[in-house]
Amino acid sequence: MSSNDLRTAGPDERQDVTGERAEWLQALGKQRHFLRFTARGLGDEQARRRTTDSELCLGGLIKHVTEVERGWCDFIQRGPSAMPDFTAMTEEDWAHRADGFRLLPDETLAGVLDAYAEVARRTDDLVVTLPDLDAAWPLPKAPWFEPDAHWSARRVLMHIVAETAQHAGHADIIRESLDGAKSMG
Repeated sequence: MSSNDLRTAGPDERQDVTGERAEWLQALGKQRHFLRFTARGLGDEQARRRTTDSELCLGGLIKHVTEVERGWCDFIQRGPSAMPDFTAMTEEDWAHRADGFRLLPDETLAGVLDAYAEVARRTDDLVVTLPDLDAAWPLPKAPWFEPDAHWSARRVLMHIVAETAQHAGHADIIRESLDGAKSMG
């Protein structure tokens, strides 16, 4: 799939998937579409541009959501060892993490969109093939997680949908500030 194709496989292309899993695919696909749609027709420099007081840019948001989705899918498969101990991160670690919100000079919007499409396919395959959506792992150490909490695969998918929707809203504001284009309305 090229970066010019803003879709990933959705429920229409997975007609054999029904019930809850089809609903997860639909929810993920819808929110991903809104996020990707904000980047339509943009070049790399536009995707790097900050249009609000925020540090966020469109390319960086898509890059961040890609990393978040990849990390949480790794968590579904391998548990907390797939994620860092956020309580032990250094200033350098946090600075590197901040680069995940930026489209760096050696990165392209097309490359970020391609990476996002690949992660989306992997997640969709996981939704379809995961034996048990109730399987749960303890959350990694982080100041924003409740101590000793566990999340099921289902709860992680809910988080991915929410994270994507939240950042699609951010992206819509950034895009409208960039050139007046809107995702909806």
